[in-house]
This record gives sequence, structure tokens and C-alpha cells, in this order.
Amino acid sequence: HVQLVESGGGSVQAGGSLRLSCSASRYTSTHCMAWFRQFPGQGREAVASVSGGGATVYDDSVKGRFTVSRFHDRKVLYLQMNSLKPEDSAMYFCAARSGVACYPSDTAFEWWGQGTQVTVSS
Repeated sequence: HVQLVESGGGSVQAGGSLRLSCSASRYTSTHCMAWFRQFPGQGREAVASVSGGGATVYDDSVKGRFTVSRFHDRKVLYLQMNSLKPEDSAMYFCAARSGVACYPSDTAFEWWGQGTQVTVSS
């Protein structure tokens, strides 16, 4: 079992930056970890992920603006969000799965954080 706690959300103007952090209760170096977001009334969609092997994948809507990374001790996952747009406003969730490989579906992930709200104003 892995407990995940997100932090770093908040309100920012369009064009600004935020960095989300996800602290894991134990080492997850061999696990896929990912960031999802959820818009009101919709399901969770994958934003960015990093596999147990270190491969990163991004949704097309955030490529070139967001960067996912793990701290060297592998217990913290970050999402650096630059050039934020109002359409990035959502609840952001950190997720982990026991496998090395990542999948874009939220059903593939066993462990979830409580979420952190990101609001971008125009």
C-alpha cells in the first residue's frame, strides 16, 4: 500500500507557474507514477506520467509546458506547470500503480492522493 499526499495547488493568473508535489509513504522507484486532472462533471484524465524505468509521457495539451519529475530518493513526484492557461483549471491528483509500466487510464492505478485544486484566471 502507498499513501500519497499532494501539495502546491492554488490560484494563479494565466501565464504563471505552479509546482505540484506528491509525497509517497514509501519508496516507489519501480512503480509508475502519474498526475491526473479532473474537470467538474468529468472523469479523471492523464496529464503526465513517469514509468518505473524513468520514461515520461505527456498529454498533448500540456506538452512543452508541464514537466514531471521524481526527486532522487524517489519518494516525491513533481509536476512543474508553466505557461498556465485557464483551461488548465482542475483538481489535480497524484496516482501510483504497482507495475513499472504506465497506462493512460485511471483504472490502472491502485493508489491515489486526495487531490489539489489548481485555478488559473484570465
